[in-house]
Amino acid sequence: MSIKGIITYKEKQAQFNLQWAQSLIQGLVESGLQHVVISPGSRSTPLTLVCARHSELKTWVQVDERSAAFFALGLARATNQPVGIICTSGSAPAHWLPAVIEANHNLVPLVLLTANRPAELWGWGANQTIDQSQLFSGYIRSFYQLSLPEDDVHLLQYVQQAGRRAFSESQWPLPGPVHLDIPFREPFITEQTFASLPEPRKDNRISFLPHSMPDKDQIANIAEQLSSSRGIIIAGPETGTINHASALADLAEHLQVPVFADPLSGLRFGQHKLKPVITTYDAFLRDMDFADTHRPDWILRFGAMPVSKTLNEYMKACSNACHILIDPYSRWLDPLYQTTERIVGNARIVCEQLQKLNKVSTLSTWFGDFYQQEQQTRKRMKCACDESILVNDLIAALPDDSLLFSGNSMSIRNIDSFSTSANKKIGVLANRGVSGIDGNVSTLAGLAAIRNQTHAQGMVVGLIGDLACYHDMNGLLALREQDVLLIVINNGGGGIFHHLPQATLAEFKQFWQTPLGLDFEKVANLYDMAFYRVDNMSKFDSSFKQALNTTGARMLEVIIDPKLSHEKHLAYWELIK
Repeated sequence: MSIKGIITYKEKQAQFNLQWAQSLIQGLVESGLQHVVISPGSRSTPLTLVCARHSELKTWVQVDERSAAFFALGLARATNQPVGIICTSGSAPAHWLPAVIEANHNLVPLVLLTANRPAELWGWGANQTIDQSQLFSGYIRSFYQLSLPEDDVHLLQYVQQAGRRAFSESQWPLPGPVHLDIPFREPFITEQTFASLPEPRKDNRISFLPHSMPDKDQIANIAEQLSSSRGIIIAGPETGTINHASALADLAEHLQVPVFADPLSGLRFGQHKLKPVITTYDAFLRDMDFADTHRPDWILRFGAMPVSKTLNEYMKACSNACHILIDPYSRWLDPLYQTTERIVGNARIVCEQLQKLNKVSTLSTWFGDFYQQEQQTRKRMKCACDESILVNDLIAALPDDSLLFSGNSMSIRNIDSFSTSANKKIGVLANRGVSGIDGNVSTLAGLAAIRNQTHAQGMVVGLIGDLACYHDMNGLLALREQDVLLIVINNGGGGIFHHLPQATLAEFKQFWQTPLGLDFEKVANLYDMAFYRVDNMSKFDSSFKQALNTTGARMLEVIIDPKLSHEKHLAYWELIK
């Protein structure tokens, strides 16, 4: 082949690559894709270039692939829409796995776009080449291995339709990640093809998604079971939106039963009726006399399993009750194996139909017992321990329309134990799909990025532990670009293990507590973040308000003695009993 022929072949191949990427991305954009998170790489150049030049896409660059995936997770949770992620071939997409697992279990729609080497290099020892088809096996809704780019109108339509299909399947019938693996042959661009990339078409977007509707006969039968009998409603994590919250609270008031509202349920804060909402159950259900004499005839449960171990043990003890699980998807969210009936349907619609079919209850004494426990426990918990002061001051100071993102382990448990309810809009989120310690800072950055971009009202605050911050320090690079407050509870490592039997072992400190000894002020300085430290809870309120009223990215370290904290928790629970 002549030199001229080689140049022509390279130009054509580069053009094929860009047209291929253009068709795929256009299919996604037509379906509604608005955000793409990109990590730099050579093999992914066609995808990156098309997204960077697309007038309808907002691109975010995150250098670390693991951080990028969790950042995309935060974007998707903030927008309730699928978000795309792009990276090069080899080990790069492997760093996505923790975020993909979280998205799978927490029903977060992601479109995973991995560039790959051509098939002739697979299995021959070519550099940066692995089997990418099985990377996320078991954690994705669909996988598509695209063919190599060709200049064929029919195949370009196939690629475009693959984008539409992937976007749809990331949302329905079960939201979650979809993986497209896209091989490219070199070269990826030339000067000629770089300049000739066509403008994207603006086609109609595909927006229709089916909804699960509850069966009318089933609803009527369940309504009959609920009539004039003692019950409780449990609103677990991710129960739903404000509309769901209003419908659940209205149903509870109508039936005169309590709603045990998980901190991630969306029911603790808002403009809906708050009297039926019970938040201190983790404390007063430890009183076995009360728990044993207040066993319900039925439990109506929405969403995933609650954070509270105490509440889960209470449900387990209610083995004779009728357990009814409501979920809009075909999931069996029942690790206690107690579900006697399952409703597949929208929570708001289920509540409205049940309320319509039930007469007003006269079981005011039943609800009154729980309400009295709630009021008494609230009075006792405000100064129970340092964490109770922190959570109460935090919730009180957050303005309307704020977003609070929580880490796992002690952070979410403290919010569960010590946040009550309030007549203001505060969204509380956490990565509780698999409750991982990784990616919390990056997820917070993604959540904050959307709110900052849209100039949303309120504050964005993260509450995580020192180990969680350490696990995702790379995420601080993304966080420093946002207007956000990160509160780091420094309890000397794995504080949660002080509440477990391992705390009595001689090897406890080395293998479970694992104190870091990090100077978080230096960490904050490394990422150009304003820094505040509280080593005495009497100073928390003033330092917190100072940090809250500062703009930009800032970190507030709160130092807590883990042993003393554990002792105060025990004393508080004993007082409630």
